[in-house]
Amino acid sequence: MAVYAIGDLQGCYDSFRRLLDKIDFDRDADCVWLTGDLVNRGRKSLKTLRYVYRNSDSMLTVLGNHDLALLNASLGNPKHAPVSLKKILLASDRDELLDWLRRRPLFHYDSKLNTAIVHAGVVPEWSVKSALKRSAEVEAILGGNDYEAFMKKLFGDKPDHWSRRLRGYDRIRFIINVFTRLRMLKPNGRIDFRHKGPPHKTHGPLIPWFDVRHRKTESIRIVFGHWSSLGYVSEPNLLSIDTGCVWGRRLTAVRLDVDAKPVRVNCACERY
Repeated sequence: MAVYAIGDLQGCYDSFRRLLDKIDFDRDADCVWLTGDLVNRGRKSLKTLRYVYRNSDSMLTVLGNHDLALLNASLGNPKHAPVSLKKILLASDRDELLDWLRRRPLFHYDSKLNTAIVHAGVVPEWSVKSALKRSAEVEAILGGNDYEAFMKKLFGDKPDHWSRRLRGYDRIRFIINVFTRLRMLKPNGRIDFRHKGPPHKTHGPLIPWFDVRHRKTESIRIVFGHWSSLGYVSEPNLLSIDTGCVWGRRLTAVRLDVDAKPVRVNCACERY
């Protein structure tokens, strides 16, 4: 059995299928981990979502910020309902698809591979155990009876610093922002939500979340997407694999179940 991780799809269905063919994906034997952002911007978000859902026995996805925007749009928030999502919102099977999507995790860890996958990142204060607990807190709400009420409180940049004393919507909002929006941290440890470019082009003294010394997840391999301007990065215990498919660059797959240097496979993408 092969285990592959694939970067942000964002509705690029054709590129996704070409990449699966290129890695000879066998859905009866292999497994694919997806970094989230299945939808938005690309032309075929509905087909992409349906395909991952129908192959969910062999495909694991974490939630990304664009997936959460879709869930919010489905509850009637026009701010998060771009044209690229309307086919999903009008589909006859939308409720089935969205009910499945909102029950996906934010953080997944495989002890055999000593590898975690997350859409954006993990703050330095959280260990693997802590990250799994924080993800479970959000999963309980997204999959529970308070789902719709919570989604109205989901979006916002505050709080921007972790504290065990955080409670209620502030706590859950912070956890979601870490897992789905994190890129850079300020010297005082607070999240910077402004910077979206490459790490070396910052507007102040910022540091990528994964470069913080003594972060508690240093001993595991973390696979993440979200940061297309960062691009592909392969370092010991770190894989950044959002290579900007929706922007006309590449869609990337990396094989995870090998002891040697990770095997990278790309396919070209159409710009949307």
